[in-house]
Amino acid sequence: MGDRLTQLQDAVDQLAQQFVACLHFVHRRHDLEALGPSDKIRDVKQEPQQREVDPLPADEFQAGLKELSRDLIVKEQQIEYLISSLPGLDNSEKDQERNIKDLEEDLKAAEAQRQEALKERDQILSELDGVIRSIRRP
Repeated sequence: MGDRLTQLQDAVDQLAQQFVACLHFVHRRHDLEALGPSDKIRDVKQEPQQREVDPLPADEFQAGLKELSRDLIVKEQQIEYLISSLPGLDNSEKDQERNIKDLEEDLKAAEAQRQEALKERDQILSELDGVIRSIRRP
């Protein structure tokens, strides 16, 4: 999993793909209807695989629209969450600098503990080496 900005970019890309999928669904699955009295629906004799529109029954089409709408809303909420979790939106520059200084101090303390542990390890190893060398076979 990438950082927040990468996740945000991926989510925006997925949202764009979902928009395209929604437009394709509506374009391919809508029912042919005349919108005005002078509109005519052409009856083009094409094979079913070649048809530009393959209408679904009204209830299935509406169910498909609802599902696609729900998916768009969920993706949009995911994007909003990712945006809200980005650092710096609610922090001033001074707050961020203070946080960085605190983290630097924590890092220095952890490094001091690590150095202390390394010294202790070296001391114990030298003591163990002395004990091993002092052991004689009976």
